Amino acid sequence: MKKTIITAAITGAIHIPSQSKYLPIAPDEIADESIAACKAGAAVAHIHVRDPKDGRPTPDMELFRYVCKKVKENCDVILCLTTGGDPTTMTIEQRLLPVTELQPEVASLNGGSLNFALHPLAERIEEYRFNWEKEYLLKTENNIHNNTFYSMRKYIDTFYNVGTKPEFEVYEIGHINNIAYFVKQGKIKAPVYLQFVLGVLGGMQATVENLIYLVSTAEKAFGKDSFIWSVVGAGKQQMSLGAVALAMGGHVRVGLEDSIWLSKGEKAKSNAQQVEKIVRIAKELSKEVATADEARAILGVKGLDMVAF
Repeated sequence: MKKTIITAAITGAIHIPSQSKYLPIAPDEIADESIAACKAGAAVAHIHVRDPKDGRPTPDMELFRYVCKKVKENCDVILCLTTGGDPTTMTIEQRLLPVTELQPEVASLNGGSLNFALHPLAERIEEYRFNWEKEYLLKTENNIHNNTFYSMRKYIDTFYNVGTKPEFEVYEIGHINNIAYFVKQGKIKAPVYLQFVLGVLGGMQATVENLIYLVSTAEKAFGKDSFIWSVVGAGKQQMSLGAVALAMGGHVRVGLEDSIWLSKGEKAKSNAQQVEKIVRIAKELSKEVATADEARAILGVKGLDMVAF
């Protein structure tokens, strides 16, 4: 059996600073958390950046470049850059800048559109650190994360032009059909890399039944040996659904982007702490954890010497 790839999603654009004082904000914090996660056993670090003044998610390319260069100088982790951006305000070209400018080994590519809602979180927070946070959460009640067939085609073409491997984010079952369409069109090269993101309000919930259904559907769509899958269990389901994925032979993503918790009632103090926990679970299940170079071979990516940072 192939070794297990652990991904750490370092800061994301979902959680706000008021939810956890441990959420990395400044570029040095994001880079240092990525390096520590690598040392703890993560082969991949998924990167967003934030405004260091107030923690607001930002598409600032200089921050992306700074983080990527610092991480590369200190460890060999695979960097998977976000291309989600803000579909309501940014053009496709702006959302793709992390790929066109930095040409990473891997980047995220959303498998379709969905309602992506965070507004219920606003009711649970008693005191906000920054004045942008509450409005940021509340406005998502009217948010559609817009990823059309046109934008997906533009993304796929851009990724392959610079040699970046797409990590397809799958939030619901129809996204598999969208990706399969592009495979049939000859646009996507095997193995297809799928990240099942479960637990987001607007997508499929983080249940064992849903994970099994997604894997089974992907097997029918792509063929059992033509895709690689990993799972995100957002929120409190992070570790339990990750353990199920390990038992099923899949790969796992943890990190403060997806959950601020280490266990019930205990907040994670770092991404590395979550990585260490899922590595322990993997070893208890007799799974070998892949190094960054072993993950490169499994995913079929171009190598750290081929990036533009």
